[in-house]
Amino acid sequence: MADPYIGEIRMFAGNFAPRGWAFCDGQLLAISEYDALYALFGTIYGGDGRVTFGLPDLRGRVPIHQGTGPGLSIRRIGSRGGSERITLTSNQLPSHDHSFNGDTQEASDASPAGNVIAKGDNVNYLAASAPSGANAFAPTMVGSTGGSQSHSNLMPTLCVNFICSLFGIYPSQT
Repeated sequence: MADPYIGEIRMFAGNFAPRGWAFCDGQLLAISEYDALYALFGTIYGGDGRVTFGLPDLRGRVPIHQGTGPGLSIRRIGSRGGSERITLTSNQLPSHDHSFNGDTQEASDASPAGNVIAKGDNVNYLAASAPSGANAFAPTMVGSTGGSQSHSNLMPTLCVNFICSLFGIYPSQT
């Protein structure tokens, strides 16, 4: 395998970072020890820019390319986005209705199966078997449901390590 570029990131299935590489876990490094890498990264990924600079932190993150794709928002190098858990609000759900109908005829059946709710004073009969004048109940009769609990927003994943080359070939811009 060819020598890596300084700052090159690779996936690595091992549970250690090989010599000359470091985990992409946001750790801070000394500028004085890794000045060539600092020249490439600056403080994009953290650090104070005087004594330290940071490596990218890819723990729990999916890397994406910087820039703007057709119809997409701009993505700047070092920016973060997304959330592991999300709670939907009613404004994020598709508009929809739930109808609940009743009948103006007298109730004649005690079983609701295949029937609609009907009027009547006899508590033994709750439904009409042949709707004649079906009327929709007021929208407030069918209330909201849900618990406003967050849910996982993660795609299926397989965890591997990302490592960054601390030494190697300094990349040319031309």
